[in-house]
Formats: sequence, C-alpha cells, structure tokens
Amino acid sequence: MSDPNDRIEANRQLLVQAQEKGGGATLAAYFRLSGPGWLQSAITLGGGSLAGALFIGALGGVEMLWLQLVAIIMGVIMLGAISYVTLSTGQRPFNAINQHINPALGWGWLIATSLANMIWCMPQFSLCFGALTKNLVPGTIEESTGSKIAVSAAILVAVTCIVVLNARGGSAAKAFDWLLKALVGLVVICFFGAVFVLSTQGVLNWGEIFAGFIPDFGQWTSPSGRVAELIKGLPDAEQTFWTEGVVRQQRARMIGAAATAVGINMTFLMPYAMLQRGWDKPFRGLARFDLMTGMAIPYILVTSCVVIASAHAFHGKADKEFLSADPNVFQKSATFNGTKDRLMALVSPDIQEKKFDEAVANMPEGEKQELVGKMAAVSKEEKQIAASMVQRNAASLSKTLSPFIGDKFANFAFGLGVFGMGFSTIIILMLINGFVFREAVGKPDSTAPYVLGCLVAGIVGAAWPLVWDGDSKFWLAIVASSFGMMLLPIAYITFFMMMNSRSLMGDEKPTGVRMTCWNVLMGVSVIGAIAAAATAIYDKITDTKNELAAQGGKFVLGMLIVYVIIVVVGFVRKKKPSSN
Repeated sequence: MSDPNDRIEANRQLLVQAQEKGGGATLAAYFRLSGPGWLQSAITLGGGSLAGALFIGALGGVEMLWLQLVAIIMGVIMLGAISYVTLSTGQRPFNAINQHINPALGWGWLIATSLANMIWCMPQFSLCFGALTKNLVPGTIEESTGSKIAVSAAILVAVTCIVVLNARGGSAAKAFDWLLKALVGLVVICFFGAVFVLSTQGVLNWGEIFAGFIPDFGQWTSPSGRVAELIKGLPDAEQTFWTEGVVRQQRARMIGAAATAVGINMTFLMPYAMLQRGWDKPFRGLARFDLMTGMAIPYILVTSCVVIASAHAFHGKADKEFLSADPNVFQKSATFNGTKDRLMALVSPDIQEKKFDEAVANMPEGEKQELVGKMAAVSKEEKQIAASMVQRNAASLSKTLSPFIGDKFANFAFGLGVFGMGFSTIIILMLINGFVFREAVGKPDSTAPYVLGCLVAGIVGAAWPLVWDGDSKFWLAIVASSFGMMLLPIAYITFFMMMNSRSLMGDEKPTGVRMTCWNVLMGVSVIGAIAAAATAIYDKITDTKNELAAQGGKFVLGMLIVYVIIVVVGFVRKKKPSSN
C-alpha cells in the first residue's frame, strides 16, 4: 500500500501543474480529484430532501421550485466560507473555533452534529426498508418488527464495511468515492427520467416551470399555484380556514428546504473531509468546483425533478373516490387518512378533539356517520385543496409513471433511486460521526474513536423499528429538526466570525472588495437562516392543533435560552489567543 503522504503530495503536484497549463488541464484535474462535494451530495440527497420536494410539488406546484435553488445557494456560500478558512489556515475547525472564537460555539457545533447524525440515521434505514418492500422486492419481506430489524442489520453490516474500507485510504477510499458518485448519479438519473417521460407526453408547461425558479417571497404569507386559485373562489370563512393551513405548511416547507439542503452536520463534514484528503491552500479552487459540481448541481436537478413530477400528479388534484359525496366511497380513498383531521375541523369546529380517530372513538355510530357525511359533502374545490396538503411518499410518485412505462418498471426505477438516497446518506452520517468522535477526544488521526463514532450512529439508526414510530418518532423529528435548525444560524454566524478573524486568518484574511463580497453573501445566508430558525420554533410553539409539536418547540426554545447564556459566558471568559 502506498504512503498516504506520498499520494497527497502527488495530488498537490498534479493540481499545481494543471493550473500552470491552463483552464482545460485544471478542469480535468478538478474532475479527477473531486470528492468532498460528492460526500455532501450523498447526504443532502436523502429522505428529507425527497419528502420535502414531494410535498412542495403537491402543495405549491412548480411555483415553489425556487426554494431548493435559494436554499442550496445559501448553503454553498457558507460551506465555501468554512472551506476557505480551513484550507487557508490548515487548522482543524473545532480547535480553531474554541481557540479564536468561543469554545461554547465549538462544542455546541460538535454536539448538535452528533445528535443530528444519530437521529436522522433512523429515517434513512426506514427509507431503505420502504424502498425494498414497496418498490424493489414487493411482497417478499414482511412488515413485522423482526423483519425490519433483520433487514436493517444487513444494511448496517454493508455500510460499516464500506466506511471501514474508506478509513484505510488507498484504493478502498477511491472505490468509496466512485461508489458515492454512482449512487448520486443513479438518483439523478431515476428522477430525471421521471420528468423526461412526462415531458415526452407533452403534459408539462415548461414556461411555468422556468418561471418557478424566480424567487417569490410572497409565498411566506400567501398560498401558491392552483391551490391559491381554488381558495379565491371560496366564501370568506372558508378562505380564511384554508389560507391559514396552507400558508403554515408553505412556511414549514421553506424552512424544511433550508434545513435539508445544508444541515448542521454537513457544515462539519466538508472541512474534515478535505483535511482527511490532505487538501490545503492550492486546493481552494478545487473545493469551490467540488461544491458546485458534486453537491449543488445534483441537488438542484433531483429536487427540481421531484417537485415537477409531484406537482403534475398531486397539485390541486384529488382522486375520484375522495371527490365522491357518498360517505362509504369517500372513506375508501387513499387520501382520506391524510385529510380527515383537517376536514373534521372544517365541518365541526365545535368538536374538542384535534384528531378524527379520537373524536369518533366513543361516538355513537349514527353521529359518526353524520360527521363523515358532512366531510364527504365538502365542495370539490376544498377537497382538492385538502388533498394537496397531504404528505406523499415515493411509492405514490412512482405510480404517476405507471400509465407510461408500466407499474413494475416504475416501481423498480423509483425504488432504486430512493434506496440509493437512503443507503448513501447512512454511510455519510456514520462517517461524520466518526469525525465528531475523533475531535471530541482530541485524537484527529486515531482509528478507534472514528470507528466507534461510525458504529454509534449506525446502530442507533438500525434501531429505528424500536424507536422511530408513533409519538416517539414525531417527538424525535421535532426536537432534531428544531435543534438542528436552531444551531444552523449559530454555525453560520461562527463561520462569519472566523472569516473576519485576523487572529485566525492572518495574512490569508480577504480584504477590500473580496471581503465585502464575502460578508454580503454570508450576511444574507445568516439572516435567512435566522429567519427560518425563528419561524420554525415559533410555528411549533403556537401550533394549537398539535400538542406534541408545541411541547417540542417549547423544549427547544428552552435549550436555546440556556445555550445562548453559555455562549455569552464563553465570550466573557474567552482568553485571547497567544499568537496572531
């Protein structure tokens, strides 16, 4: 096996020589040496991105395509900033933050990253299991807890082997890079194929699609697309009811787009993945190229394709059974379960229970039928709005291609893409947790804490059948997403301070117009992240229809207050660095 230091030096010389030859040679070298950006792509193209894009398309239509574009641009700016700082100084970010900024910020960043890794590993295992049972090998695996644990254990063994081989470097690490590129490419092809098929059928309006990439911040307070048109035709009381619900969900999707495009753990991965490869100052251009080609472009392509296909299938639409005024037919619709609570609140606002199932549990049969009858009698327009607000899954989206390419191929193609999403995300979450454990114990080159960190995240994720279900699933999702969203702007502010720190950056600190450009771009990203985090917590605290969400929001707000106090104390007690 070759010496890693020799390989790093060879890569550095390759890059320097390519830069001397000109743009073509430099571009070829960039493609050959790229890697960390593809790691980012593998994690950002996960279950959260898929679910968010599906919901955005169903709820807001193609008019909300701009969300992923803006979110990923903000994320790339901040990842570019932390990359620039890391490659310019050669310092490990965790130590640099603790020494030059505030140890409370450093440890908060590290702990939040580890929590996010472990909690969000669970839905990725669930996503893989769902892709297997519903798309790839339907009918061959039971939906029992035992089967879920067995399949998850097999996936854990596979990803652990890949992660361990990657840690050894050499040809195994190179194979790992190519595996991730293949998985990301598979995801892109599967979802791009969906839009291609729809386009060949002439059912897509490309003028509306391209217009959807133009930011419309009015969607923060107003419904979007065909749903907005449907609401306008309703009486005033119904307009208010549906507008409040749709706007709340649109805001949640905007926040979700920011959270899933670049999460707190991704800000940890990028600098340490570069350091592991031995990248330094000459690699700064490669880092920017890697972020754009390996992360931003695949993310925009995949999420945009999912939004387009979902909008075509679900936005402002409802199935025949759901539109029926016959209560018996109405209840058989696959859409009924996702809308029954909202429709009950519309037709019977006097009912105290917030859930349909709770309300009818002790209700006489006659009253139950009367309630369902009222719900079935709701206008077609309101049913179409309600159906657009239902969270869809990949299996639902795959069915939209069935008339064109057949059920079997549609299921398999989408299942393969979804499985690739979940599988690659598990790998990266484990890898990041390995970096976290190394930094936590102060042994950046040690194998034992790295492997331990990887295994902890993987084992917690594989335990999803025992934890990721019912109220516990909802609680963990709320706390993880809110806590991560809360700390994301704190991480962004930290990177902003690092870029402007003379003691950290020294002569590598940008000056003049370059510094102004960096500060403006980072400032916009920081403001956007703060607004998203504040709204996320506020919406959860004020959600009177969901007690768990309100409790989770209050819990996270309490943690935020405590953390801010700790950060303030950290700034007060922070010692000045001994050298510039």
